[in-house]
Amino acid sequence: MKYKDYYAILGVNKTSAQADIKKAYRMLAKKHHPDSNLNSKTSDEKFKEINEAYEVLGDIEKRKKYDEFGNQAHFQNGDDFDPGQTGFKGYRYEQAPGTSNDFSDFFNTFFGGNANNMNDLFSGRTTSSKRYRSFARDGGDSEAEISITPEEGFHGHEMRVSLKAGAFERTISFQIPAGIRQGEKIKLSGQGTPGQNGGKDGDLYIKVNFSEDERFKLNGLDLEMPLDLMPWDAALGSEATVRIMDDTILLKTPPGIQTGGKIRAAGKGYKDRNGKRGDLYIKVRIVNPKVLSGEMKDLYLRMKKLNN
Repeated sequence: MKYKDYYAILGVNKTSAQADIKKAYRMLAKKHHPDSNLNSKTSDEKFKEINEAYEVLGDIEKRKKYDEFGNQAHFQNGDDFDPGQTGFKGYRYEQAPGTSNDFSDFFNTFFGGNANNMNDLFSGRTTSSKRYRSFARDGGDSEAEISITPEEGFHGHEMRVSLKAGAFERTISFQIPAGIRQGEKIKLSGQGTPGQNGGKDGDLYIKVNFSEDERFKLNGLDLEMPLDLMPWDAALGSEATVRIMDDTILLKTPPGIQTGGKIRAAGKGYKDRNGKRGDLYIKVRIVNPKVLSGEMKDLYLRMKKLNN
């Protein structure tokens, strides 16, 4: 049988307080939780080992007996030993009815099922068997992604999303804060993987991505939007009333502007949660009338001749 150094497994020392042991356990359990390390056999084994270590060190009585044994035996982690040669009488292990665990033979011999308790190593007494104690396990954190439009991000927006885990599906509502930036994450406390045996639920982090819509394209804090102009307005210059994110502005286009030309409106772009605001770039698209009257057609022909 191999000796287990539970202190080394949790990364604590023998003088650590119970609160420090619990803190170390929670940190490691979160790191190696199966929900955060899908299909990782290494993490699965590490998670079981961490739980086994905390099952002993997190229980004051078990920790005391474990320390007494360790102080006398002086084994190193992974050392092979024969329980019968250390004073342990009647070594056998039978799982108690209705109990199950994935812990090592070392744990099951001294703490699990119908095995004699570690008291036997020192007093020669046989204590009553103990069932495996279920302990609280915190749930893991989860992540999801959503796409919103620049206007939804600018003004803030209430979202409803459906989350599916196995056969279960749930819908949650949450508020997107005004001024959120591309790639930022919204934390929804307690909406992650549920805890077990009274452990707290994990958190859900929702990453925000921006999609283009028909009106606005976001680039950092700068916005870009299109403006359609008739050929004569583009050639002669014009004035246009333009609705932006939070206002309406009067825009003057210079004579002779071409398709793809941009007009900058300083300080009229996207505004983040700190009040910092980018610029708005209005990109011109020259469009032709869908229907030409006879007079308009004649004018176009005259313009063509004059241009030639």
